Amino acid sequence: MSHPWHDVSPGENLPKIVTALIEIPRGSKGKYEVDKPSGLIKLDRALYSSVHYPANYGFIPQTYAGDNDPLDILVISQIELPQLCLVEAKVIGVMRMKDKDEVDDKIIAVAQQDIAVNHINSLEELPPHTTIEIKRFFQDYKILENRKIEVEEFFGKEKAYEIIMESIEFYKKKFGNK
Repeated sequence: MSHPWHDVSPGENLPKIVTALIEIPRGSKGKYEVDKPSGLIKLDRALYSSVHYPANYGFIPQTYAGDNDPLDILVISQIELPQLCLVEAKVIGVMRMKDKDEVDDKIIAVAQQDIAVNHINSLEELPPHTTIEIKRFFQDYKILENRKIEVEEFFGKEKAYEIIMESIEFYKKKFGNK
């Protein structure tokens, strides 16, 4: 059986377009994640707060981020993408946050095959409320767990590209070339 983190390509046109593997559909109140040993989806928890994911959420395969997990990605689309769905995602920026004093970057992208959003090329082209909603979600979603999340800043696609390439290099150092 193949593993979605280790056996799926991160993309053919890196770092501009990446493969995103969706763990959590937009609108979900469940925090799902790929189980590292098996590669299956597991429920981590139901969100404690009365919030839901503002975009499809997952990771970029064959990446390794500062929080010892694959690099997170939010994929904006007009549709909810099902779990374990692979989607070509055009990178438009990154949100930097801290969770337990660890940097926890969230790449922000649009679904390449979604005509409603694939014309968007930068964070500035998103509807203004979108980044506010994303920031507010991450500030609030762990509050009732007595965990403070610090959203530091949004950066453009050049910084996102740099983070993606670094996380691919970190993955290769940690796991070797797959």
